[in-house]
Formats: sequence, structure tokens, C-alpha cells
Amino acid sequence: MSARAVWEEEPTAVGRLGKPVVLALIALAVAFPLYVVVVTSLSTTEAVTRAGGLVVVPRELTAAAYVQLLSGGVVTRALMISVAITAIGTAFSLGITVLAAYGLSRPGSLFHRPLLFVVLLTFLFGPGIIPSYLVVNSLGLIDHYASLILPAAISAFNLIVMRSFFMGIPSELIDSARIDGAGEFAILRRIVLPLSKAVVAVVGLFYAVGYWNAFFNALLYINDNNKWPLQMVLRTYIVQQQPLPTGAGGVATNVGLGLQAAPGLAIKMAIVVIAIVPVLLVYPFIQRHFTKGVIIGAVKG
Repeated sequence: MSARAVWEEEPTAVGRLGKPVVLALIALAVAFPLYVVVVTSLSTTEAVTRAGGLVVVPRELTAAAYVQLLSGGVVTRALMISVAITAIGTAFSLGITVLAAYGLSRPGSLFHRPLLFVVLLTFLFGPGIIPSYLVVNSLGLIDHYASLILPAAISAFNLIVMRSFFMGIPSELIDSARIDGAGEFAILRRIVLPLSKAVVAVVGLFYAVGYWNAFFNALLYINDNNKWPLQMVLRTYIVQQQPLPTGAGGVATNVGLGLQAAPGLAIKMAIVVIAIVPVLLVYPFIQRHFTKGVIIGAVKG
């Protein structure tokens, strides 16, 4: 039996043929640039010179660019900083978002309406760069890693999405738990969170990708380049075309293992790959929750 709804028309031959073709073209448009970046990062100086830039056809592949980057200090240190900031920042942001969303989802909670009004107000009015910098500076957070987490600790959008999901949980479950003597934290931990894995996973992904890709806060608040996250290294040495330092604390000049030194373009593309791969590795684990989580709050017919 066909799963098609009775009010839907049968697809035409053009529709049947066009849909996979369009999807294939979209997939190719996404995958081809990534393929070129990966191949170029694995290419030798001769292959890059022969191609006149980015390499499309792989020849003489080598891991010299990655060995040079990870043997030096700049990229390795920046990678460790980005991983730490992403892990700590995501856990912190997700924790306070869950607590705030649960509190705002309970009718009659303390200062429920004023706090919700303040949250919604941030959709219309942002603090601006200068006031934000003055606040961070007055708190003594310049050149501290906390300046990369606290100013972006909570997203009003993520808070509203999670609040909407919590409000959809049947109130009978929560009332019955209260009758059994459970407190608010016990209700949140034992009832609300187990039923909210999808939205928690998606909001956690949003926070993690935001922290991983963020460079603007580091640009504003971090003056010591030894404390730069990976995205600042990416911006400085690829977007602004500044050369990576070599030697101690920079990019290794002697790759060892019988490998020839990688060209500058391959090193730049290797930095791009290193910046992309962690998100690609994390996404498949929460992909099954993604579809359900992103449609929370959508219009339902």
C-alpha cells in the first residue's frame, strides 16, 4: 500500500527524475570544495605548482602539511584551546539554558513574566560592541579565556526553543511527581531531561558549533596570540594572508619521517581541514535527534 496521502497528486516523470538530479547537484556543490581542500592539503610542492594553486586531481599525496602543523606550537596550541573552550563553554551554556528554560516554562515561577520579557527584548536590542567590551574590561576578563565563554554563555533563541519544548511536556507527569514528594531539581533530572534528549542534543550542537567557529570575541578580548583559539589562527594566516611563524613555537621546519616540506598553500588548507573535521565527527552522533529538535516551535497544522 502506498504511503502517499490521499490528497497528494502522483509525482510526474519529470518530478521523479528531477528530484535526485537536484539533490545530487546540491551534494556535489557541498562536497567538491571540501574535496579540493583535502586534496590540496595532502599535495606536494610539485603538485601545487603544476596545478597553479588548488589541486583537483590528486598526485603524489603526502601528510607533510599535517606533520608540520601538529609538530609545531601555533596550531597545536590553538587546537587544544578551541577544544577546551568548546567543551567547557558548551557544558556551561547548556546547563544554564536548561535551568533557565525550565524555570521560565513553569507558570507562576518567581519573576516569570519580567524575566521572559527581558529575554525576548534581546531579540530586538543588542548590547553593541563597545558596551560589551567595556563590561568585559571592567570585569578584568581581557586576555582571559572566560571572555570567550561568558559574553556568549546563553542564547535567547536556544532558551526560547528549549522553553517551548519543556512547556509541551504533559503537566500531569510533573504534578504527579510533586504529589510523590519530588522537588523541582528532581523533576527536571528524572522526568523533564529524559523526555527532552532531542532538544538538548540540538541546542548542545548549536552551542558547540558556535563556540568552535567563534573568532570575534577572541579578536576583541584576547591580545596575547599564545591564547588564540584555532579560528583566530585560521583568520590571521589564511584570510589575512599572514605567514605562519616557523621554528620553535611555530610550524616545524623539519617534518622528519622522510617527508618533504609542504608548500604554504597545503599548510593553509590543512588548517582548514583541522578546523572542519571535529564538527563533521560530532554531527553523526546527534543527527537522529536533529530533525525532531530543529522543528520545535514550528507551526503545526
